[in-house]
Amino acid sequence: MSTTDKPKLDRAHVRSLLRDMIRVRKFEDKCAELYTQEKIRGFLHLYDGEEAIASGVIPVLEARDRIVATYREHGHALVRGVPMTTIMAEMYGKAEGCSGGRGGSMHLFDAENLFYGGNAIVGGGLPLAAGLALADRMRGDDTVTACFFGEGAVAEGEFHEAMNLASLWELPVLFVCENNGYAMGSALSRTESETNIHAKAASYDMETREVDGMDVVAVEAAARRAIHSIRDTGKPYFLECKTYRFRAHSMFDAQLYRDKAEVEEWRRRGPIVRFQGWLLENGLIHKKEISEIEAAIDTEIAEAVAFAEAGTWEPIDQLYVNTLGPQPEPPDAPTPSGETVEITYRDAVREALRDAMTRDDRVFLMGEDVGAYGGCYAVSKGLMQEFGEARIRDTPLSESGFTGAGIGAAAAGLRPIVELMTVNFSLLALDQIMNTAATVRHMSGGQFGVPLVIRMATGAGKQLAAQHSHSLEGWYAHIPGLKVLAPATLEDARGMLWTALQDPDPVLIFENVMLYNRSGHLDTNAGAVDIAKAAIRREGRDLSLITYGGSLFKTLDAAEELSKEGIEAEVVDLRTLRPLDDTTIMASVGKTRRAVIVDEGWRSGSLAAEISARIMEQVFWTLDAPVGRVCSEEVPIPYPKHLEEASIPQVGKIVAAAKAVLGKG
Repeated sequence: MSTTDKPKLDRAHVRSLLRDMIRVRKFEDKCAELYTQEKIRGFLHLYDGEEAIASGVIPVLEARDRIVATYREHGHALVRGVPMTTIMAEMYGKAEGCSGGRGGSMHLFDAENLFYGGNAIVGGGLPLAAGLALADRMRGDDTVTACFFGEGAVAEGEFHEAMNLASLWELPVLFVCENNGYAMGSALSRTESETNIHAKAASYDMETREVDGMDVVAVEAAARRAIHSIRDTGKPYFLECKTYRFRAHSMFDAQLYRDKAEVEEWRRRGPIVRFQGWLLENGLIHKKEISEIEAAIDTEIAEAVAFAEAGTWEPIDQLYVNTLGPQPEPPDAPTPSGETVEITYRDAVREALRDAMTRDDRVFLMGEDVGAYGGCYAVSKGLMQEFGEARIRDTPLSESGFTGAGIGAAAAGLRPIVELMTVNFSLLALDQIMNTAATVRHMSGGQFGVPLVIRMATGAGKQLAAQHSHSLEGWYAHIPGLKVLAPATLEDARGMLWTALQDPDPVLIFENVMLYNRSGHLDTNAGAVDIAKAAIRREGRDLSLITYGGSLFKTLDAAEELSKEGIEAEVVDLRTLRPLDDTTIMASVGKTRRAVIVDEGWRSGSLAAEISARIMEQVFWTLDAPVGRVCSEEVPIPYPKHLEEASIPQVGKIVAAAKAVLGKG
């Protein structure tokens, strides 16, 4: 250990270490008291017994370094410098809280202190931390991201995915495992075949160290060594801190899984008792000084409680605030050149990627096989040679890990495009998409956004069977905090991406697999398009056919078939599935007085059902017939071609449904 790695145990420093630990302990004691008074509600996870870890690690970090914590994060926030007043107000749910009252005990955020919040999903913060560090790596910064988590997280796939990514890409992350022996009520020996946690991290070719997490000096010394190593090498470092929580997992926990004698034994060698006793024995502090520290902390806590009590409840009319960020102006339509080029949908998407990466060096693409292979559907073919491996970044087969890394990189200021091979595989990343990307802005009170684009292939028709062929975009359109796009035309395939990259929130783009080979003529000056509006692709008077994505051209073909019988159908291309453009939908239905919705999702709980309900709510009295729906049959997508075709919307089904609502079936 170099001299720069050793703690300087002068009187001022040891007093600071002791004060930090006592401050955390007393704050947690007060929170427990307030919980019993029902001033603080929800899950409350206290840090009693683990104070030496936050107090030993966080002060070694610099102000420019970032912190990702878990749901047991009060101590981390306090030591980092988040004001106790705003932490307490957040625990109360008051508007003056550090997260605007939207996060509560488990979701403390503070942008000023680069505190990226507590995460209530076990292991959920690990990929986020990897992504924050990825942004630093790509920019050449020597900052460190410290990620705190409990030993229970090592059973999660996201732990292993994040470890692999961090080591593979040499990301500057300090992983701090606070091993308190129990994942909720399950002892480590009951849940892990290998209880030596730092050995798991070491298997990913990462430098690791085990440290006594009840010894604040040992923790600080280990943290200094680790952070020095990260700044020197740019590589991750793993600390396993052996500790113990003196209180229950949460205030709901009756602690029937461990003996009181075990708790008392740990209390006797707790971090404050040990350190304070050592200081007194060695004359580094006096009892009077300890009393003064405690008195000052008691005053601070009283002021924090008074601040929270006096805080205000956010008005109900502000309920939707910070679900989405400030909405950008729609892009100016490019001036047509008058010249066109024949191009496929695949090539239009590739041109969109090339254009975005040329215009903004913050943009990069990552996903499975997007580089040397060119992507599963060859969309990114050739781009690695053009932009290099750092910006066309092949990932391991770890959807949750690299999607979470994309979220972190976006939160750190980059503009990642994450490609997921198919919508079915996206379910492996659903936790990161829904619980992190879609919620961070809300939970942080608007302090952090996730300007991320996620692209994925969707739909059936290529005989890929059930695990590669479903249309789940309606599921994602259910989630507040996301925007969901379904480009069908060449213009949208070329133009939606750049507009999505200007959005302050996560945007999901679903590309139907049956469109990739579709070709047509595209203006050579094609560019960004508005992603907030549906489009009328065919004017009509007799009924509205409402659809999107891969079903658009089937629907247009059906409209042509109907026109041969004198039926003029209007075709509405939704383009954006969340938020839906109700104005365009209702104007069309109000004109034609009949509607059929064509949706490749399953009928039950489908996007078609949502649109039908909105039509009934908004323009019911204009309807001359019930709304019709053409959806996929309620079976997993079959492999045989004839059964696959029978299971999804086809022209004949659309024509039949249209005739039915016209009373001509």
